[in-house]
Amino acid sequence: MSEQLLKQHRDAIDHIDATILKLLNERAEHARQIGEIKGGGVVYRPEREAQVLTRIKSLNPGPLPGESVARLFREIMSECLALEKPLSIAYLGPEGTFSQLAATKHFGHAARGVACSSIDEAFRLVESRTLDYVVAPVENSTEGAVGRTLDLMITTPLKICGEVVLRIHHHLLRSVATTEGIRRVYSHAQSLSQCHEWLNKNLPVDVERISVASNAEAARLASLDPAAAAIAGQAAAERFGLTKLAENIEDEPNNTTRFLVLGHQDVSPSGSDKTSIVVSAPNRPGAVHSLLAPVADNGVSMTKFESRPSRVGLGDYVFFIDMEGHRTDANIAAALQGLAEKTAYLKILGSYPVAVL
Repeated sequence: MSEQLLKQHRDAIDHIDATILKLLNERAEHARQIGEIKGGGVVYRPEREAQVLTRIKSLNPGPLPGESVARLFREIMSECLALEKPLSIAYLGPEGTFSQLAATKHFGHAARGVACSSIDEAFRLVESRTLDYVVAPVENSTEGAVGRTLDLMITTPLKICGEVVLRIHHHLLRSVATTEGIRRVYSHAQSLSQCHEWLNKNLPVDVERISVASNAEAARLASLDPAAAAIAGQAAAERFGLTKLAENIEDEPNNTTRFLVLGHQDVSPSGSDKTSIVVSAPNRPGAVHSLLAPVADNGVSMTKFESRPSRVGLGDYVFFIDMEGHRTDANIAAALQGLAEKTAYLKILGSYPVAVL
């Protein structure tokens, strides 16, 4: 009886699979025709993708979780976009970094990721139109802002067209399956800091902690040194064939990193957006309060306010502000106009969809 029931379910799955395959190809054909209608125009539309994913999650009855359904549809859209034009994505390398994971999460596996040696190089390759988009880390929930990305935002002609929020899990990795004999631990400086308490409790005090350019580089070094371990993610463990000695060793259980997606295009409203700007304020009492008055007066909600030295002179700062809404929204537009009248420097970094988690 059980074999007959299994066969009924398996036959049903086979029929459903065939139907899914047929519908996927129908969708791909529509995507291909859209590409022909565009005639070589912009392929990637962040606002449209955000709307599709939000709609799919709202329609999902289960039992698949909403995030799982969103991941599946992200990959479907990635493959369909590749029929129009395969996208190329710059990220901070080498392979196996969290930046690569963020790029894949946002663009899917059909996009071509290009590992860069620095955030600067990633920006330059997109600025020169050698590659299409860059995915760069901008802030971590534990360690705060990524200064180099913020500095580049001031001067780059690129515009923010998306964001990615990535849950960060750190693992202790090694080429051998034991913690015995570890003499050094490699990782990025931020990751060492994020796992500081775990390291204090679980490894001898004489184990050296060595900061390197990326967690993937740490994993590579650990793969070559039997006396070394690395703190890195799952992708780096797989890339370099390392054993996970301990999982999720980050001190903060909700450790997340936010990444920005930058390209050359402006993004239309999606219905759930952010606008990011950078402004300067004169070095005098009450300057910041005066600067923010147009934001408050127009009922705009700020989600981020970050100061950064302007590098023009001692005591001069610029301020990075994220606001809820699109620059074309009436209240955002009025706030931007008011800010422009109060500051000598205002740069709109972009309006873009809020990350679909």
